[in-house]
Amino acid sequence: MKTYKYWNREEYARKGRYDYLIKVSPESIVKEAKILNLSDPDDEANEPLFDRLPFGATILKTGTKLTDFDDIVNNQQPNVVFVSPSCPMARKQLPLVLARFPSIEWVHVRSAGIDFVVSDELSELPVTVTNAKGQFSSSLAEYAMMACSYFAKDLPRLLKQKRTKNWEKYDVEELRGKTLGIVGYGDIGRACAKLAHNYGMKIVALRRNPKLSVQDPYCSVVYGTDKRSLNQLMSESDYIVCSAPSTVETRGMVNADAFKAVKENAVFINLGRGPVIDEDALIEALKSGKLKGAALDVFSEEPLPPSNELWELDNVLISPHNMDQTATFMHEATEFFVFENLPRFICGKELLNPVNHSLGY
Repeated sequence: MKTYKYWNREEYARKGRYDYLIKVSPESIVKEAKILNLSDPDDEANEPLFDRLPFGATILKTGTKLTDFDDIVNNQQPNVVFVSPSCPMARKQLPLVLARFPSIEWVHVRSAGIDFVVSDELSELPVTVTNAKGQFSSSLAEYAMMACSYFAKDLPRLLKQKRTKNWEKYDVEELRGKTLGIVGYGDIGRACAKLAHNYGMKIVALRRNPKLSVQDPYCSVVYGTDKRSLNQLMSESDYIVCSAPSTVETRGMVNADAFKAVKENAVFINLGRGPVIDEDALIEALKSGKLKGAALDVFSEEPLPPSNELWELDNVLISPHNMDQTATFMHEATEFFVFENLPRFICGKELLNPVNHSLGY
């Protein structure tokens, strides 16, 4: 693919263009899509795969392991794999499926994060991988702004005063004029920046390739991912949103040095992946008062064990990795595959949301 193109459900202007083209002009079909569905057969979010596929697409089989596809014969030539998080051993099974069926050209992952399928074996295979990036960003951005307001308006104090029937006024903070630092300026990070900009916040961001955001209308500064840049971002931000993916490069990236550099009384918000953060260093910064607080939707170990000290800290807001979990979020992710990327594949057009499966995002 010569250019990187991503999809966002709020901003993408030509939704379903090729799905419509196939319906009105079947001769636009360049090739059939013969799909292996690497998912739990009872995954309700995959319903569009079975009753709303475009012309030219067929589900050959659904299963969670290679042996479930034993009855697929070579002359059927499967060329697409759809992978759902409901497949419990996707990281192990996907390379086996690809090795068994060399006719496969494209793997689509029904989530924004692909860490549950990334492996050394997959990184060596010449196959296109896409994901559901852009599907979950808006709800996570809303959560980020809620978390900022939670600490700016001191909602814990409000709730305590309500319980004790205590009418006591106190000063609150504005978000306007504050600096939001975003670690991992992909689609989720940019959605956070968009809302924060509307609040009147200054945005500084960090991403692997800062040149991609040179003309970004929301960011004042975009840094690279070196340690010095991370520490600089931490030192100047009143609120820090971490939306970085979990990769070999990013694991433990926000470490003790980063928390030592953090601005006094800052708030840390993690909605990307837990392993990106050194949790022990985070806990120390929270206990020492260096950080005002933290809002955490993701953790190094999930579910978060009852013994984890984070549960005991009053200045921590904890959610069980569900701040993008709307009633329809996974159904919509499947619909992106069915109505956007699958018709593009059938028409021989460029796919949206390509990911580098060697880098892990």
